[in-house]
Amino acid sequence: VLELGGSDPFVVLSTDDLDAVVAAAVAARLDNTGQACNAAKRFVVVEGLYDAFVKKFTARLTAAATGAPLASAGAAETLARQVDAAVAEGATLHSVGERHGAFFPAGVLTGLTTRHAAARQELFGPVAMVFPAVDEDDAVRIANDTPYGLGSYVFTTDPAQAARVADRIEAGMVFVNGVGAEGAELPFGGVKRSGFGRELGRLGIEEFVNKKLIRTVS
Repeated sequence: VLELGGSDPFVVLSTDDLDAVVAAAVAARLDNTGQACNAAKRFVVVEGLYDAFVKKFTARLTAAATGAPLASAGAAETLARQVDAAVAEGATLHSVGERHGAFFPAGVLTGLTTRHAAARQELFGPVAMVFPAVDEDDAVRIANDTPYGLGSYVFTTDPAQAARVADRIEAGMVFVNGVGAEGAELPFGGVKRSGFGRELGRLGIEEFVNKKLIRTVS
């Protein structure tokens, strides 16, 4: 069983309470100060909600973590190189505060497309990437355009759309209209470069069980 990290998409298609979605997005990005394999890292928002989402999300994220402690100064240096490279490619960084050793200021990267190198990387820290999507199909395309496939999040008021998009997302886990919904009874794991096999739940237990076949042929 290998769990190899991820760059989980957080897809926003519709909502009747944008503030609640933004609060969930911040919680999903800042889990363990952004140093979680299944923390939301790429936020894909339909164009009709994009501007309002970015404004509210940036304000709330930067207020929540003006300086988040990373695991080491080396981890902060790696994240700084990734962010600097994204800006050099044309992305815009919205941030407050300055980096001090292992402390890294929270930030939001906009102006990104899937052609940016950062879009195909895992940013392990309190920096979020936000992508505009034209419609549902475009949102699914962006969500799946990654070498990773651990977890994902879908927010929509349309149950049929939720089921349809969840089925189309290439990830081992999809959480609809909620974050922090993992549980010891639920299998945990990914596809693509996010690993193989499952931890937790019945599937996780079976990874550690020797199974014996006895067949009698008469």
